[in-house]
Amino acid sequence: MISRIQRINAFVNLGKFITNAQNALFIEEWIYRANSKNNWFTPQNVARSLDAIAAEYLNEDKLSDWAGNYGEVSSPKKIGVVMAGNIPAVGFHDALCVLISGHVLLAKPSSDDSFLMRALLEKLVEIEPAFADYIHFADRLNDSDAYIATGSDNTARYFHYYFAKKPNVIRKNRTSVAVLTGSETEADLSALGVDVLQYFGLGCRNVSKLFVPDGYNFTKFYESIEETANTFLNHHKYFNNYEYNKSIFLINRVPHFDNGFLMITDNPALVSPISVLHYENYGSHQEVKTLLDASSEKIQCVVGAENAILKDMIPFGVAQQPGLSDYADSVDTMAFLADV
Repeated sequence: MISRIQRINAFVNLGKFITNAQNALFIEEWIYRANSKNNWFTPQNVARSLDAIAAEYLNEDKLSDWAGNYGEVSSPKKIGVVMAGNIPAVGFHDALCVLISGHVLLAKPSSDDSFLMRALLEKLVEIEPAFADYIHFADRLNDSDAYIATGSDNTARYFHYYFAKKPNVIRKNRTSVAVLTGSETEADLSALGVDVLQYFGLGCRNVSKLFVPDGYNFTKFYESIEETANTFLNHHKYFNNYEYNKSIFLINRVPHFDNGFLMITDNPALVSPISVLHYENYGSHQEVKTLLDASSEKIQCVVGAENAILKDMIPFGVAQQPGLSDYADSVDTMAFLADV
């Protein structure tokens, strides 16, 4: 069995490999191939995801402190992990949890993100050959002793059916929201634009809905994100979604705001289509707290100015930079793995 120190060192060295300028050509090849497999994975977004992984997950101090909160696994189990593929390497955190805990990973990467996940884990084995016995890719996960699966609300029903007899963590659709007070600065709103538009809004940590005070004016928000226009105007998949959703709004006479690449409309739904941002007005802080409490099981995180309305809101601009303890659906993956 690989010691915890060996496991941590291997991941730390993976982070150093990603960030080492001498490996720039190698990383560029990863980026190119990930983009060629999935056009949503632009070179900028793949590079951004790899940098975030290295900074937040593979930093030696952060990794050691986090792992130290959990006990050692005495008997390794086979953990089947069905990975999402909505943003580059989104399944990496689950793989990290399984391997740091001392279990054996049976990974089923999403077809949308198969190259990058394989590249990262294969490089990990190259760095620490003992991991070869702990990392396996599989199309079928029948031999697993426990499961971690991420998918849509629809696929979650199938996961519950097939994995019901063994310990499991099954995640459904979630999204993120922002709460505005009207006193945000231009810098705040520019950072909010990152939370909304980074990775084209495809992540569960992307803001898809705003809660705004009655009479809120979106002009300053639109002005703050105008400099990003070319990124979205020149991406054919994103812009096709924009044109399609715009036509639906026009045909159905849905009132909306529009800056040419992002539409904003009054809608109670938390999840919005690509290129669309929903909003809902509130009259008091208590009203917005009630709205958030009613939808808590569908919300991944709440973005806003610190303590403006709620405690522990995520600051503007960093929604897509989760730390090691920012577990999806607020389920402690490491605690689950310790009890398998």
